[in-house]
Amino acid sequence: MEISIIVAMGSNREIGKNNDLLWNLPVDMRFFKETTLGRTVIMGRKNYESIPPKYRPLPKRTNIVVSRNPDYEAPECYICSTLQNAIELAADLGEEHLFIIGGAQIYELALKEVDLDHLFITHVEAEFPDAEAFFPEVDFSKWTKTIIHTEEAGIENAFRFQICRYDKA
Repeated sequence: MEISIIVAMGSNREIGKNNDLLWNLPVDMRFFKETTLGRTVIMGRKNYESIPPKYRPLPKRTNIVVSRNPDYEAPECYICSTLQNAIELAADLGEEHLFIIGGAQIYELALKEVDLDHLFITHVEAEFPDAEAFFPEVDFSKWTKTIIHTEEAGIENAFRFQICRYDKA
């Protein structure tokens, strides 16, 4: 089973504030949706709760929420107490390519504890000084970078960004 992280981050690894995104980038959201559709997504409780209720669970995907609270409930989602349990569940469900979609704590655990195959990173070319959540530092010398898409700032997307795939070197 392939395991990937998918994330959008600012120039200083910013990913969120007040349990919300720092930007509205429709092209990146479409990439996220198209890439994860039909797959299993693993997320932490805070990330799950940051998704607007009308989009929970993420449609046409198997949603696994990681929570230390044994009584936590998320309708139509699987709940696991650890990231490793969530990955094992995805394997048991027959998943071929799962995506870890955040937030910051889950990304940090994944980078430390999981044998990742790919990182799908949208690099938003802007700084967000009021950010509260950050993507962990990555030693990119251990990854091979492929640029998937570059989007200039414009009417639809307020910031220039690049979507990149990093494969384990």
